Amino acid sequence: MTDRRSYWAWGMESQEPTPAKREAAAKAMSERFGASLDTVQARSVEQLDLRPSRITAPDTLSEIVTADTYERAFHTYGHSFRDRIRKFSGDFQNPPDLVAYPRNEADVVSLLDWCGGAGYAAIPFGGGSSVVGGVESPEGYDGVVTLDMTRMDRVLEVDDISRAVRVQGGTLGPLLEAQLKPHGFTMRHFPQSFEYSTVGGWIVTRGGGHYATNHTHIDEFVESVRMVTPAGPWESRRLPGSGAGPSPDRLALGSEGILGVVTEAWMRIQGRPRFRASTGVSFPSLESVSDAARAIAQAKLWPANLRVLDPGEGQAMAGLDGKTAILIIGFESAEVPQDAFIHEAVAIARDYGGQVDDDEIVISPAPEGARASNDAAGRQGAVGAWREAFISLPYDWNDITGLGVIADTFETSITWDRWPEFDNAVRSATQDALNRVCGGGSVTARFTHIYPDGPAPYYSFTGLGKPGSELSQWAEIKTAASDAVIAAGGTITHHHAVGRDHRPWYDKQRPDLFAAALRATKQAVDPSSILNPGVLIDP
Repeated sequence: MTDRRSYWAWGMESQEPTPAKREAAAKAMSERFGASLDTVQARSVEQLDLRPSRITAPDTLSEIVTADTYERAFHTYGHSFRDRIRKFSGDFQNPPDLVAYPRNEADVVSLLDWCGGAGYAAIPFGGGSSVVGGVESPEGYDGVVTLDMTRMDRVLEVDDISRAVRVQGGTLGPLLEAQLKPHGFTMRHFPQSFEYSTVGGWIVTRGGGHYATNHTHIDEFVESVRMVTPAGPWESRRLPGSGAGPSPDRLALGSEGILGVVTEAWMRIQGRPRFRASTGVSFPSLESVSDAARAIAQAKLWPANLRVLDPGEGQAMAGLDGKTAILIIGFESAEVPQDAFIHEAVAIARDYGGQVDDDEIVISPAPEGARASNDAAGRQGAVGAWREAFISLPYDWNDITGLGVIADTFETSITWDRWPEFDNAVRSATQDALNRVCGGGSVTARFTHIYPDGPAPYYSFTGLGKPGSELSQWAEIKTAASDAVIAAGGTITHHHAVGRDHRPWYDKQRPDLFAAALRATKQAVDPSSILNPGVLIDP
């Protein structure tokens, strides 16, 4: 049988953890938490009990619509901690009734016309990587149709003079890069969900990608957007920039599927990198490494990678001693050697107490006269360990799902002047909740993106819950952390989006008049409120 995406785990069915791997994970977690954890296997698709579909598609749509059990189960949730637990335990109380695979824009129009006329909810679905409840079926609708966009996956045009690509919204990250490669270009927007997220999904969630500075969000790559709304198409003029009133692209960015379905976009691209330079700089504390990161960002050297790992994150993800923080620095370019840039950044880091040997700076291609070992293969060390851990993390979470381990993340941003107090408040609130709910646990942090005016800290928390009670325990910890983020002045999300999970705090963060303006926009383009109801605003 052809391999397909797992309905419950991150990755393909062939990548689901074997019983032996889950046994090993249970043993490791038992030793970590001093408890005896028993493994439980996920149900097969055939064992799932989904309610029958309540609706039938018209004959004109029958070729692109299915009520298959696997398809409905796969499209019920995203990949948050809450989603993983519900999928693993077979909790599919509110699946979509049908899943549609539009092949072109005309199919999207037909689907929205049908849903609008019948009063069914329509849920745009890219790669299904949402970690905030962004693709779930809403309550209160007689029918729900999920629109899986991944058959609209082609690069339509490449402008090699302006360096831009016109691409369909359902194109997954790897497929976009594969189609750009023969032209000598790349977009280099690599979120952790890169394998299973789409161009349209990146746009409507304002996703963050590979670059830690400068081009941090998908916003910087968007040249124009075409969406199909229930009221008709919406397409912005393709321009490098414009001062003509509020930008339609800016309204599409972050709209999370409530205003329209992204069918095409012009995206900025670039030459494939040939010159690289990277290193890891050690620091004695989070305070000192934060100061160094701020100084490098404010010098506007614009490194592609400028990641901070606190001592706990350095130990968990990079194999350090638990007392050392690390600053990961990386530069890249298609046209310009990067050795001068990294030496400037390292000099700044050393001014703030950073420690790194010159032979730990990896430059590719190696400058003339450099050691033969100082090339792209270079020294891996903590930087290589972190990179591998970062890529494998979603798969590692597959192994421990269902063991009772509560492991999740949340991200935010804050200005530098408020950062130390903010970190203390958020870390303390999260740790207190872990102590109260789990009897202990760990909270670690890293900076995923860094701006001249502030960092985007990304927190991870882990504790031992009780199998069967993980969701209520997780909710208490998540609420405490989110309350602390908003109270301390941060954003409820930097790049994970709002979805349903962040709605209570998003409602507090946004101005009330803006919410009224967003509702008015929704009414104009989706008068029957069929598109992703309950996300960002109430139906």
